[in-house]
Amino acid sequence: MAIKSISGDKDIYIVDTTLRDGEQTAGVVFANEEKIIIADMLSELGVDQLEVGIPTMGGDEKNAIKEIVKRNNYKKSIMAWNRAVIKDIEESIDCGVDAVAISVSVSDIHIKHKLKTSRAWVLENMIKSVEFAKQNGLYVSVNGEDASRADKEFLVEFINEAKKAGADRFRYCDTVGIMEPFRLRKDIEEIYKKTNFNIEMHTHNDFGMATANAIAGVLGGASHVGVTINGLGERAGNAALEEVIMALMYVYDYKGDINTKMFREVSEYVSQASGRVLPIWKAIVGENMFAHESGIHADGAIKNPKNYEAFDPDVVGLQRQIVIGKHSGKAGIINKFKEYNIDLSDEEAQGVLEMVRASCVRLKRTLFDKELVKLYKEYLLKTKNK
Repeated sequence: MAIKSISGDKDIYIVDTTLRDGEQTAGVVFANEEKIIIADMLSELGVDQLEVGIPTMGGDEKNAIKEIVKRNNYKKSIMAWNRAVIKDIEESIDCGVDAVAISVSVSDIHIKHKLKTSRAWVLENMIKSVEFAKQNGLYVSVNGEDASRADKEFLVEFINEAKKAGADRFRYCDTVGIMEPFRLRKDIEEIYKKTNFNIEMHTHNDFGMATANAIAGVLGGASHVGVTINGLGERAGNAALEEVIMALMYVYDYKGDINTKMFREVSEYVSQASGRVLPIWKAIVGENMFAHESGIHADGAIKNPKNYEAFDPDVVGLQRQIVIGKHSGKAGIINKFKEYNIDLSDEEAQGVLEMVRASCVRLKRTLFDKELVKLYKEYLLKTKNK
């Protein structure tokens, strides 16, 4: 189900490619069982289309794709990735997918130095591949690899030829992540105006702007967004599913039947399966998203969480934490000890706070609950012996 715009603009469809581009992260391999579990999770979460792998690889890859298609209880669109090669598409058909991505380079850099061919060759092979896929009843996304470095006039010609051949959408790939959101929005507006065709954003994070660029593309007229869980992907990764969806819903007021409460669970599972640690500072799903230590912030969050939280932690499957450390204040100490059924006076809280700060500097970290209780007992003993 698409994410819907309240303002009446076009709906946005979420295309997850964790199982294809995400697995192309250097050193990452998902076991077939893990791929199936991730596909089930993504389907339950509510994405519109899953890009699940590359059938022409054969072997375990095809077996996993076939099993995902077979288990597709949520009736989501299942897409496979292909080169602009008929044999690749035949392998996808054999897997039973309902959609294919047909990828071919469109920048002169790639055409000259990677493909070592011509623009005419690119157009010819793209058209043949699209026509073959459509003859076999498939939904077709034509991927313009390195679109962000392509000549704009050729890119428009490429898209219009794909449209004539029967393609359903164009995937704009910022393959090396060189775009910035202000220029990208203008480019997508121009391309959409000249082609009037469905555009999917596929952005990479080489300069840390993948999510911003994905959103910019939507603002420019794109109707689909390609994402991965935790931003997995080649080199610096892709736009993160959890970031894009929450930005659309909470910053741009889109509404969608997305089970955001699953975000933390799914992110943790993909982190474990990929062998890539989920940073505690990760946007949306990191443990520190709702952890408050600074005295001013903790006091504000205790009085009203909205003071320092853009949304409730339960929305993404997390919990609020008041962390006791070097930067804590009296309000945080008093509130924390209430969890132990201990009501501290202002004087006691100040005394314990001084001990807490000294301990944190010595240990170079925040304190555990048992350490706090121990400090409190030491404080009582010290004041008693005065």
